[in-house]
Amino acid sequence: MSSRRVVITGLGLVTPLSSGVESSWKKLINSESGIISLKSSDTTSKPGVNQTPEGKVGKFNELSSTVAGTVKPGKYNYGGFDPKEWLDPGDERKMSLFTQYAICAAKQALNDAEWAPLSNFEKERTGVCIGSGIGSLEDVISNTMTFENYGPKKVSPMFVPKILINMAAGHLTMKYGFRGPNHAVSTACTTGAHAIGDASRFIQFGDADVMIAGGSEASILPLTIAGFAKAKSLVTKYNDMPEEASRPFDRDRDGFVIGEGAGVVVLEVCQGAHMYAEIRGYGLSGDAYHMTAPLENGAGAELAMRRALKHAKLSPSDIDYVNAHATSTLLGDLAENRAIKSIFENSGASHKLAVSSIKGSIGHLLGAAGAVEAICTILAIYHNILPPTLNLHNPGDPASDFLSFNYVPLNAQQHPGIRAALTNSFGFGGTNASLCFTK
Repeated sequence: MSSRRVVITGLGLVTPLSSGVESSWKKLINSESGIISLKSSDTTSKPGVNQTPEGKVGKFNELSSTVAGTVKPGKYNYGGFDPKEWLDPGDERKMSLFTQYAICAAKQALNDAEWAPLSNFEKERTGVCIGSGIGSLEDVISNTMTFENYGPKKVSPMFVPKILINMAAGHLTMKYGFRGPNHAVSTACTTGAHAIGDASRFIQFGDADVMIAGGSEASILPLTIAGFAKAKSLVTKYNDMPEEASRPFDRDRDGFVIGEGAGVVVLEVCQGAHMYAEIRGYGLSGDAYHMTAPLENGAGAELAMRRALKHAKLSPSDIDYVNAHATSTLLGDLAENRAIKSIFENSGASHKLAVSSIKGSIGHLLGAAGAVEAICTILAIYHNILPPTLNLHNPGDPASDFLSFNYVPLNAQQHPGIRAALTNSFGFGGTNASLCFTK
């Protein structure tokens, strides 16, 4: 059963660029940015922005980093997110924002795949694997404040269910009656990639025939940003130039830009359905090194990529494109680039490997990043278009480490035919994953 081939038949996105796959992809390849300043007074209208029970906006203006990739409110036809378009009456009260994003992306993916099982057998063979890196910190904050100010009687009965990481998957199974594997992943910024990889193995080993998989995040809150800033992870030099703040692989990169959103795919046994791509390999590894910093030589990232290639039964010369994790941090981009060089620099390929990071356009979506970037990798293969690395004007530092590949700077590029691609995700705690997709 482990030899069963798995394909992607449906896609769903909620990103800082847009809600919807077609609109997000179009803006991405048109080199648009979804990153904004949080300092303006209109933050009350932005989903993901923390408010106290009295409705007061959190203190974004006091933070050292004040840029973010936020999901824009509005109607879906105009690229916005309006929960009323996606949720049943009463769902908003029961679902935290990360769950709402996940439901929106999942419904898109299911509609795209035209998967609406009616029989008990089909529902029993359909599973869900959706995770989040942080979950609903907003509900933790608001209920803590309520408890401190008004006592235990005022704490919401929905408090605990809303903060559980597995509730995005749980609500989706209840909404559609899916009785296959009901699984959730929470591995920091590797969550989305792990969710898709794990889901593919459920199918390969016969636990399901169809899986809905991905990641979701909604943590653009003053407390979250303050925490990442204290860890020296966030960009601080570009607060007045939000669209220039996220600079993967660039010499002037200063840290990552926090983002939010969701990405969900439908995976199926390969059996003649409409297919975007095949998932051929899945590699996992651990750095066993540091809580927040990668190994400087990128050994953990390299191990994940090599394992994905081995699982896919492909050689480095078969890979045309790597969608890099590259968050725009000084150490992370350098370590990943060294890992990519160690595998591909002398691979014997007749072409120059393309490497890009879409975080220049949308920022770092934490637990949703791996799923969103997997979808963009799938679309790159499907359309033979390399998505750009925004704000990449001067590769490197040291420059000698950033001369080996085509980093697709600033603008998308047409490719003669992307046969296979890797997408990488790495997270705090030294957790790494790499997914390999092919035509």
